[in-house]
Amino acid sequence: MGGGSTYTPELVDGFARLRDVLPVTELVLVDPDARRLELVGPLARRILARQGHPGRVTWTADLDAGADGADAVLLQLRVGGQAARLQDETWPLECGCVGQETTGAGGLAKALRTVPVVLDIAERVRRRSPGAWIVDFTNPVGIVTRALLAAGHRAVGLCNVAIGFQRKFARLLGVAPGEVALEHTGLNHLTWERSVTVGGRDVLPRLIAEHGDAIAADLRMPRAVMDRLGVVPSYYLRYFYRHDEVVRELRDGPSRAAQVAAMERELLALYADPALDEKPALLEKRGGAFYSEAAVALTASLLRDTGDVQVVNAFNNGTLPFLPDDAVIEVPAAVDARGAHPLPVRPLEPLFAGLVASVTAYEHLALEAALKGGRERVFAALLAHPLVGQLDHADRLTDALLAHNREHLAWA
Repeated sequence: MGGGSTYTPELVDGFARLRDVLPVTELVLVDPDARRLELVGPLARRILARQGHPGRVTWTADLDAGADGADAVLLQLRVGGQAARLQDETWPLECGCVGQETTGAGGLAKALRTVPVVLDIAERVRRRSPGAWIVDFTNPVGIVTRALLAAGHRAVGLCNVAIGFQRKFARLLGVAPGEVALEHTGLNHLTWERSVTVGGRDVLPRLIAEHGDAIAADLRMPRAVMDRLGVVPSYYLRYFYRHDEVVRELRDGPSRAAQVAAMERELLALYADPALDEKPALLEKRGGAFYSEAAVALTASLLRDTGDVQVVNAFNNGTLPFLPDDAVIEVPAAVDARGAHPLPVRPLEPLFAGLVASVTAYEHLALEAALKGGRERVFAALLAHPLVGQLDHADRLTDALLAHNREHLAWA
């Protein structure tokens, strides 16, 4: 779902390369944008053909037809497109708050637009293919996955942050990615690498000591964050740890949404070339690195009942005892035909647990607002968010959110 996305060739390339992990016989690309499908669909066919993959690729704007008989449904949606993302990144700045598509006020706007659409898709999938698994890559992954699970859907949330760290650390250490295990703990886009194990030994202190500068450059945070905390935070912690600096950058520089929109136009022009039969190098700059490997591995574990350990988004169910069981956390989990089962986690340090608890409360309120609507529910979610948290800001941001999103919110 969202098969016309510029991400899709990355996913298709993963299916082609990892055919032994997940032997796909048919891939259906579903998207309401027929123009995009006519570019992405044929490229997907050419990618499989180049690599000698026998799988069949079709595409359709008919969601029900696309879901019919599916074993797994991958969600990669952006309700409102890059235009809505540009709004999410812009209007929060008027209050001196971070404008970003997955956290803060912009992240809430995306959740309000996205949750109803995803739940409608999931219900239609359940009618057409009751046994299908839903793999959600649609942001904000934590809130969307919580909505799916709360509605009783067979769903697991997926993010590429953990696999990105695993691949980077493996490269820095000179080992194969499969040898690197992460103690990745927290919520989607709010996680810390608390240990990095190779051959049964924690090499995180060595990583920070020998490669801290390179890791910090990728995080766009001072190396001192890692030296002082003894962990590697996800890039998204920058919005919390360096909030005011990020606001200044966003006010002075080009928005990420504008950059991505320009990149997408260039990618779609490349996809139109009938001679192109591989994912272009430009796609690496679009984001979503290693998405295909993570998606293929997770889908294979669900469909082939492997019990592999992967970092996913799933119900807490006591894993972090200070959170409700129905909170969705992002941790290593054993994945089999029954779903994702989080592995035991060491007690989370108060410095991290406090932020996790606060954002979990926000996510609960955000889901309430997405499901039931109402200005006061939106206001409550914004007031609860650590990046907002002030009455005047929450009031102004509520008005701005509603003004910029009325066309996507039936209750507004």
